[in-house]
Amino acid sequence: MHRIVPASLLLLLVAACYPHAAQAQVRRCTADDGSLVFTDRKCTDIGTTERAYSSGSTGSTGVTGRNAYRGCSRTVQDLAYELGNAIQMEDVNQLAGLYDFSGASTASGYRLMKRLELIASRPLVDVQPMYSGGHDPYNDPYAGMIEFDEDGAVIQRPAVKPRLIGLRLEQTLSNGSTPSRTVFGLRKNMGCWWVHF
Repeated sequence: MHRIVPASLLLLLVAACYPHAAQAQVRRCTADDGSLVFTDRKCTDIGTTERAYSSGSTGSTGVTGRNAYRGCSRTVQDLAYELGNAIQMEDVNQLAGLYDFSGASTASGYRLMKRLELIASRPLVDVQPMYSGGHDPYNDPYAGMIEFDEDGAVIQRPAVKPRLIGLRLEQTLSNGSTPSRTVFGLRKNMGCWWVHF
């Protein structure tokens, strides 16, 4: 004997099988200029590409619904992602795990932790890379001017790629509207990237 299952019962069964389908997923995208973009839309919808997550990540689950990596950041992009994730989770310990404390005294370490605690408590707007610029690599007083050789041809100088020098955190204070900015320097130590003041 066959029974007809009501459509509403089928819908309930399907919804029970996929409890996480209704939750918003935060995607981490990379724009053409290398900047990180966090969105709940598909990366392709906003003209960016999806950033792959580290396959060997370990640690606690963060706001992205994926594991937060708690180890060595081999690239600055990974460091920027971990920095953003630590702040979104308001986890000062995870943020401190990204900071290079080498050479800091005990008193200095306590002061740094208080500063990191304030940063971790503020809402995150964006993490952006900072590049060097405005300097002349040739120490040439005529930089920016077009030069010609004896045959009248333009002398081409190689383009100088800007050097990544830091990460800038754009946040708001607890009122949600007053902007706050923190600039971290970058340091590479033992094959890992770290932030520092």
